[in-house]
Amino acid sequence: MTMKTKQFFCFILLAFGLCAEGKAQLQNRKPLRANPYMELPLGAIQPKDWLKNQLTRMKTGLTGHLDERYPQVVGNRNGWLGGDGDAWERGPYWLDGLLPLAYILKDDELIRKVKPWIEWTIRNQRDDGYIGPRPLKEKSKPEPGIQKEPVEDWWPRMVMLKVLQQYYNATGDKRVIKTLTNYFRYQLQELPKHPLDQWSFWGNRRGADNLMVVYWLYNQTGESFLLELGNLLYQQTFPYATVFSNQYNDKQNGISHLYPYNTGNTYPFDQQAINRLHVGQLQSFHCVNLAQGIKSPIIYYQQNPDTNYIKAVKRAYNDIAIFHGQAQGMYGGDEPLHGNAPTQGIEFCSVVEMLFSLESMLSITGDTEFADLLEKIAYNAMPTQATDDFNHRQYFQSANQVLISRAERNFFEDGGHQGTDQCYGLLTGYPCCTANMHQGWPKFVQNLWYQTADKGIAALLYGPSEVDAKVADGQSIHITEDTHYPFDETIRFTIKTKKAVSFPFHLRIPYWAKDAKITINGDTISEITKPGSIVKINRSWKEGDQVSLVLPMHIETSRWAELSVAVERGPLVYALKIEEDWRKVSNAEYFGDFYEVYPKSEWNYGLLEKAINDPQNGFEVIKNQTNGQYPWNLAGAPILIKTKAKKIPEWTLYKNMAGPLPHQFSSAKGEETPIVLVPYGCSTLRITQFPVVN
Repeated sequence: MTMKTKQFFCFILLAFGLCAEGKAQLQNRKPLRANPYMELPLGAIQPKDWLKNQLTRMKTGLTGHLDERYPQVVGNRNGWLGGDGDAWERGPYWLDGLLPLAYILKDDELIRKVKPWIEWTIRNQRDDGYIGPRPLKEKSKPEPGIQKEPVEDWWPRMVMLKVLQQYYNATGDKRVIKTLTNYFRYQLQELPKHPLDQWSFWGNRRGADNLMVVYWLYNQTGESFLLELGNLLYQQTFPYATVFSNQYNDKQNGISHLYPYNTGNTYPFDQQAINRLHVGQLQSFHCVNLAQGIKSPIIYYQQNPDTNYIKAVKRAYNDIAIFHGQAQGMYGGDEPLHGNAPTQGIEFCSVVEMLFSLESMLSITGDTEFADLLEKIAYNAMPTQATDDFNHRQYFQSANQVLISRAERNFFEDGGHQGTDQCYGLLTGYPCCTANMHQGWPKFVQNLWYQTADKGIAALLYGPSEVDAKVADGQSIHITEDTHYPFDETIRFTIKTKKAVSFPFHLRIPYWAKDAKITINGDTISEITKPGSIVKINRSWKEGDQVSLVLPMHIETSRWAELSVAVERGPLVYALKIEEDWRKVSNAEYFGDFYEVYPKSEWNYGLLEKAINDPQNGFEVIKNQTNGQYPWNLAGAPILIKTKAKKIPEWTLYKNMAGPLPHQFSSAKGEETPIVLVPYGCSTLRITQFPVVN
């Protein structure tokens, strides 16, 4: 077959997703600031072992079959397929996870589900550049949760922009470049008249998702109007950097200082409400807006490299941890920020959007703090919020979660969801997470490896995987990463290359990894492995070279709200093992069938002060003999921690949750009792933030 024949053949098959040639992320063009790390083509990174098992469960679960389980919204009547159904965010949300899953797994069945959405969007672009569903004339009352008469809001198009970018990274389909170019010209023309918050405040809060695709396209084409659009988008996006830095100025009202943004509970849900707010109330955030918007200053940092943007975001993370943080890396936000009590809800959308923000910021900054938090959230908060078969999910999870039932809790938004917020179901709580949860694991896999600015390869996040990449002057290499991380300390890399090649290999040393060791073919290297750093091994590599990275994991404790204590080891947080009684609730209402989970063992324990003061002797690590195929449940937990505790009889339920934590050193009755802790992600019911007893 000649090259021209092959190209023609691939062009024909491209429409069916069967001849994809992925495209790597390009380095930033000037005047954008050069980034230290860049994304590899979608599909270049393959999961292995338990991580592949996780993605396969998504394929056989909701991710691969949401159009069958939720057809009233993401079925063939969806507005993004040209139908008269939902035309808002949920179709694109689903694609934002389905598309990377399809191309990572190289799964033709899933690719065929993706293609009609891509084709309709590209082929039905309006002459002026607008993409997506048009406002519908039909006046009939929509079904619950379906927006049948959309205004031409900017927000849902932002999700589709990310989808199109990923599609190009997987296939190299040049129609994407033309579609995005025309759409961004349309935006540059229309945004001065119709800004991001013209129709709703979602676009204003989430403008970074739009901005990052503008920069991506600029790197592809170099068209200068995109930089003008970048400045305009940032100006119209909520001023996260100034609010995070407490430097908000309201000249009209003579107020030059914003009260700490992290102390309020006001919930500005619609534009009219926002317009009525006093400036001091701007501190309140919708939990998902914060997860998406927090990256905004660092995305813009590429065009305006002022380090204050990075400082503002880091200050925000510090403040969030203090005022709203929970031990698994997330924050209380059921739907607005709601404080740091370990029983406050954490929305699934917030989890996956925060992961994407951290991934985006990691590649721009190379800052290991973002990688450390990213792993903590991915390996603790994310696994627990969906069932093992990935067919049901929680809307809200909590660090201390001892009863899952249809009942009201101390959540800000609970009343409107009829008490189903924590139940595992298809539509329990609110359905946005049903469509949005799918991006978490595929994008995590896509960010395990990066190409580097110095023509090398970087492993900044760890998990069982393999990668194909080009290094040096374009030589192809293959690296296999064998590990049972995050449960095990050892990570082994094996390099395959047709001929010897020199390139730098970047390895992240987590902040918790003291005395990390790196060996090459059995010999210890001399590079310093400082916690919180990136080690760059620059040498000539040959076929079969093996790199071993050992990251020692020690028991540590951390303090949280009400002087509670969490137990951590490496990237994992540990929680009390509570036996589970799953009960199916058959329900003919909008929510459909769902599951409640009741405790079959006691939960009201306090950890012993002497164990906290001497964790290496107060806790015993037990390697559990499991098959290792699926680790995220009580039966499959690969590692356990044993310790002793005392029961606190007065610590009981309050509003169907674990009540407020007893005061530190509160009296505890009875003898010391052995208890077992499991990784947070393996638990459904749990106590994670413990009181301390004598």
